Amino acid sequence: MERLQKVMAQAGIASRRQSEALILNGHVRVNGQVVKTLGVKVDPLLDVIEVKGKRITLEKKRTFLFYKPLRVITSMSDPQGRKVVADYFRHIPERVYPVGRLDYDTEGLLLLTNDGELANRLAHPRYEIDKCYEVTVKGKPSREALQLLRRGVRLEDGLTAPAKVRVLASDETSTRLEMIIHEGRNRQVRRMCEAVGHPVLHLIRTRLAFLTLEGLKRGQARELTAAELKRLKKMLGMVVT
Repeated sequence: MERLQKVMAQAGIASRRQSEALILNGHVRVNGQVVKTLGVKVDPLLDVIEVKGKRITLEKKRTFLFYKPLRVITSMSDPQGRKVVADYFRHIPERVYPVGRLDYDTEGLLLLTNDGELANRLAHPRYEIDKCYEVTVKGKPSREALQLLRRGVRLEDGLTAPAKVRVLASDETSTRLEMIIHEGRNRQVRRMCEAVGHPVLHLIRTRLAFLTLEGLKRGQARELTAAELKRLKKMLGMVVT
C-alpha cells in the first residue's frame, strides 16, 4: 500500500506536490469515488485510480546519467523558450525529471529519474552523497584560502560543511581545483570560492557517488545498469530487490 500522491508521482502524472493539489481539488477518483483527502493509501496493482477521468498506470522506473551542457536549464520547461534538460529526453516514454540541479552556466553529471524515493534520498543531506567538481577559479588561492574551504565557509545561509579540496593545475591567471562536497545548496561551489576571493571561471560536475561521465559527450545520456542502481540504492539505505 502506498500513499495516493506518491503513486500518482510514480506514474508520471505530476510531482508529488502537484499530485496533492489535484487530490485536494477533487480531480482524483479511486475505485469510482472522489478522494479529496491527503494520506489515503492505495494498492496501485488492484485499485482503479483516475485523474481527470483518465485511468493511470505505473511507469517502469528508469534512471539516466546525463552530461548536461552549458547554457541548458535544469528544468522540464522554460517560459522564455530556452533549452532545458527535458529536451534531451523527449524520446523517452516515461516522464523522468532531474535530481537536484546544475546551474545554467555549469556543465556536467546530472541524474534524471522517475523513481521518487531514489530522487528524495539522493537529495537528502543525511546520506552525504559525494558530489565532485572540477573548478577553474580566478587567481591562485593561498594555503589559507584552501584551508578555509576545507574547514567550511560561512555564507549568508550559514556555515557550509567542510569540502575536500586539492589543486589540479595552476598558471599565472587561474587555478584548477577538485572540490568534493555533499551538500546541495544553491550555487554552493561558486559561492564558496567567491567567499574566499577566487571567483569561478568554469565549473563541471564530474562525479556523483561512484558515477562518472566516462564514455559520455556533452548532451549525451545513458541508463544506469542494474548493478549501478543496486549499488546506489544500498548506499542510500533502500530496499534492493
